[in-house]
Amino acid sequence: MPLTPIAVRYKDRSAVLLQRRKLKMARSAHAYVRGSTVKFYEWLESSMGRSVPHGPAIWICGDCHVSNLGPISNTKGEIEIQIRDLDQTVIGNPAHDLIRLGLSLATAARGSDLPGVTTARMLEQMMQGYIASLMHDKRQQQLPKDIHLVMEDAQRRKWKHLARERIEDTRPTIPLGKKFWALSRREAREIATLFNGEPARKLITAVRSRDDGAAVEVVDAAYWMKGCSSLGQLRYAVLAGIGPSKDESFCLIDIKEAAAAAAPRYPDQIMPRDNARRIVEGALHLSPHLGERMLAARLMDRSVIVREMFPQDLKIEIDRLERGEAMLVARFLGQVVGRAHTRQLKRDACRAWRADLERTHSKSLDAPSWLWSCVVDLVTTHEAAYLEHCRRYAMEEIG
Repeated sequence: MPLTPIAVRYKDRSAVLLQRRKLKMARSAHAYVRGSTVKFYEWLESSMGRSVPHGPAIWICGDCHVSNLGPISNTKGEIEIQIRDLDQTVIGNPAHDLIRLGLSLATAARGSDLPGVTTARMLEQMMQGYIASLMHDKRQQQLPKDIHLVMEDAQRRKWKHLARERIEDTRPTIPLGKKFWALSRREAREIATLFNGEPARKLITAVRSRDDGAAVEVVDAAYWMKGCSSLGQLRYAVLAGIGPSKDESFCLIDIKEAAAAAAPRYPDQIMPRDNARRIVEGALHLSPHLGERMLAARLMDRSVIVREMFPQDLKIEIDRLERGEAMLVARFLGQVVGRAHTRQLKRDACRAWRADLERTHSKSLDAPSWLWSCVVDLVTTHEAAYLEHCRRYAMEEIG
């Protein structure tokens, strides 16, 4: 008989997490893109990888799909749409971020029943937004409706919204059940030790509204079944109290295992060997709002990232797109990725990379021919792999 979520024991986690990951990836073709980063690079290498240009050596996201972009707040409360997940970040080829984002937009278009010509126009708009950033065009594009709504939501959110969404209540406890599981004695002990340290305390008290010298104490903690591609790795939620007991406030901390990146790196570039330090370094270059809030640490003999969950941090979810909105969204997201890349490049390097991209435009498409070829090939491969994944998952369920 399958284990109920609240009954999951430490030794049984892996099997339950694997089953959950298969289910999440079977929900839609767009969800399958999010959970198949390793396969993405395998497909890319075996298909059109050789035709992809070698862009400048910069930090790239490595997993640049739509849901990995969204509003992020810095410690001062300023909100900007940046890349929000840097697990795969490496010093590599910026073209890989463009292909990954293009594939994500193409699957979103297919999920919205938009015609193929609209997908082609979306890639054009994505590239126009990206190239505008390389040209240091600082003109503010009008936010697409879907992006405007998520930004409005981010700007009005407070701690109570995050608490009710993540831990179901504003009371200082993490409810065990479907998402949160009990810790082992060793996990509880190591988490307490981590938060007794000065680096974790400084990370939490760096927020503008908090006293730099305030004490930080673990109030509650649990294993967190969260995400898709990260399922099966260490993931914890920690509820921390800040300040004296008579005036105590709370924050929710995410501890996530830092695994090796699947994204290919440029071999002659030097990066931190520790995966958590690699992720923090990449975040500081690509998404400063997020990078300044991250700490590389060790837990359970593994490399982990520690960061506070801010109420304003949201993901961009695209369920249904209309044709006009799809164009605006694609252009805007291209600009977001372009800004992340451009802030690492000098003007001469920007001009050279822009020239490379514009030189490969086809006569019938205002986007690089290699980008269109890669996305078309990957969509085909992805659809077949997604259907096969669903078949296998269904057979396991029947069995």
